[in-house]
Amino acid sequence: MNMVESGVNHLNSKTEDKPVERGPVPGSVRPTHGAPSLDSMKPKIEVNNLNFFYNKYHALKNINLRIPEKKVTAFIGPSGCGKSTLLRTFNKMYALYPEQRAEGEILMDGVNLLDTTKDISLLRARVGMVFQKPTPFPMSIYDNIAFGVKMFEQLSRSEMDDRVEWALTKAALWTEVKDKLQQSGYGLSGGQQQRLCIARGIAIRPEVLLLDEPCSALDPISTGRIEELIAELKSDYTVVIVTHNMQQAARCSDYTAYMYLGELIEFGDTEKIFIKPARKETEDYITGRFG
Repeated sequence: MNMVESGVNHLNSKTEDKPVERGPVPGSVRPTHGAPSLDSMKPKIEVNNLNFFYNKYHALKNINLRIPEKKVTAFIGPSGCGKSTLLRTFNKMYALYPEQRAEGEILMDGVNLLDTTKDISLLRARVGMVFQKPTPFPMSIYDNIAFGVKMFEQLSRSEMDDRVEWALTKAALWTEVKDKLQQSGYGLSGGQQQRLCIARGIAIRPEVLLLDEPCSALDPISTGRIEELIAELKSDYTVVIVTHNMQQAARCSDYTAYMYLGELIEFGDTEKIFIKPARKETEDYITGRFG
């Protein structure tokens, strides 16, 4: 069984045997298959003519993309293609580095996130992020969750207790840690630490959750738990995930974007992307003929 078969066998029977269609030029693509058109759905994030530079290096080239609300969108592509760079523009992580800059528009609910007059801390309260490796803070499990909340809200102790329990429950971690909330987050397993980071991210009640290869350092069992969690979170959040794992993208996402050399090659319904992609470049990548 090849990579695609193992990743998408649960999608296998719905697609008609049609010729591969050739899509529009890279950088300005829209879903063309069985999922509802993104133009007919409410976008949570809309990217228009986005270009990104690391000093003089042109890392993202004329990206146009509509990410629907309360769905899971996966970014796939070979290393260095720009998928993590694109993800990090959504909460302006690049603003920490003066040699990096973005041009164009990233609209969230109609507001341009690239507007330099906007408060970055308030933006990051709306757009949470979980990184490739678990990054618990050097403090107790309880304080890991409470830390960010205290920056934006003034809660009583009982209200904070409720928020901590709520976040840990949403991250499927509460039953495992409820009796050791005052212990260090460093004492948790890798998978538990990553779920702690997810709980920390959602504790401030963001609207969007960005996941940058959240399972790359985890064992298969922990990966499965994170994937189940992603499926549950999309009922409340718009989720965008970067992954090198084709099977994971097929299992977890509603929409998939394939990127190469800083360009958006194809974007559409995940089932169609993996079973009958519109572009040969996408087919070559997901079948392992190019990587």
